[in-house]
Amino acid sequence: MTTAPSTATDEAPQPAAPAPPKSRWAPLRPLILRLHFYAGVLVAPFLLVAAVTGLLYAGSFQAEKLVYDHELTVPVGERKLPISEQVAAARTAHPEGTVSAVRPSPEADATTRVMLSGVPGVDEGHALAVFVDPYTATVRGSLEQYGSTGALPLRTWIDEFHRDLHLGESGRLYSELAASWLWVISAGGLVLWFSRRRALRKVRGVTGRRRTLGLHGSVGVWAAAGFFFLSATGLTWSAYAGATIDELRTSLGQATPSVSAAADGEHSGHGSADGQAGDAAHGVGLDKVLAAARAEGLGDPVEIAPPADATSAYVVKQVQRSWPSQQDAVAIDPASGEVTDVVRFADHPVLAKLTRWGIDLHTGILFGLANQIALMVLALFLILLIVWGYRMWWQRGRGTAFGRPIPRGAWQQVPPQILVPLLAGIAVLGYFLPLFGIPLAAFLAVDILLGEISYRRGRRSYGMPAG
Repeated sequence: MTTAPSTATDEAPQPAAPAPPKSRWAPLRPLILRLHFYAGVLVAPFLLVAAVTGLLYAGSFQAEKLVYDHELTVPVGERKLPISEQVAAARTAHPEGTVSAVRPSPEADATTRVMLSGVPGVDEGHALAVFVDPYTATVRGSLEQYGSTGALPLRTWIDEFHRDLHLGESGRLYSELAASWLWVISAGGLVLWFSRRRALRKVRGVTGRRRTLGLHGSVGVWAAAGFFFLSATGLTWSAYAGATIDELRTSLGQATPSVSAAADGEHSGHGSADGQAGDAAHGVGLDKVLAAARAEGLGDPVEIAPPADATSAYVVKQVQRSWPSQQDAVAIDPASGEVTDVVRFADHPVLAKLTRWGIDLHTGILFGLANQIALMVLALFLILLIVWGYRMWWQRGRGTAFGRPIPRGAWQQVPPQILVPLLAGIAVLGYFLPLFGIPLAAFLAVDILLGEISYRRGRRSYGMPAG
């Protein structure tokens, strides 16, 4: 019995499938890996401080309500007294300084705040807030206050710790450095995570460095959008990048307008109502001024600023920063009680509104408790990512070596048509974000120097794969 011979098709080995062509962007991955690694190692301490203090700040709003409950709340009475009587009671208890602003009780159980400037013992730029029962004119206490959100001592201390580590203007550099690099590190992490093979992204069933990397990458991907937001909004009021952003907005006609405080009603479009306040009972008085503001539709909460001098008007502005924002403002002539200027938040330029909402969302005000919880979760994620990042550095070690670094030379693998535009873009970005550009330039200089030293000693590692 014969058997038909096997065909060549049955026995011949199938040719191997050709490897998929590499993307021309593939050489960027080792460069991004090196930047992500070193930026994470060197900038992470600043980010860790920002995350911890930011976590504390997000919780300080609720803590403030508990700690200062006696000053902030009162039993609900039958009828609130005229605002002029409440201010008079505050001045009787605290005749020092001058009245800089008054915030009438915005809710049935809330006190009225009378802010005094120039009070001995109160820090410059801060005010003494006197809390008055709106039903009985009883003074329930006084506390130092800071900022447009009316932060009291606990929140003020945490706020300044988060912003500048209580080091003044020089301390603001740390927070701007963290904000300048947070988005860079997040973007690099996203590129690295999605450029990895799917099998290498798993967390379940793996141990050691693979598991740490999986946790670090997974949480980083989920939190990346929040980090981008925190970075962008944090830069809007930073020392250097913030000034550049303000100049750009002004040049585009997108600056935040403010009501003119000139008593003659001349509207400057972007005038300022800042300055030393005068007598709170000047001219027609606070009661008629508040009534005129109410007639223009300014509901609670509002702040009344007395005239700065004889040629200035009262300025009444809404101070609700939660959603929906209420930021309308009016100027009122102290002699006649007539409204001389009105600025509506609805008429603010688009970038001015976005800046306002971005800052309020960043600080946990815009959506109240839900906003604050979201910020705390983001802060916790950032803390975990930093811990996992350093753990991966430790796990990269060999034997007794701690933190085996990423090899040099990744930039040499990038094609010139990609590398040159990339360097140009980084240079422009570094100009507008100096605390991104300067540290990056310093890192490159040190890295090149160390590379040359290694080369002269015969241990150059350029061109090695990035592991």
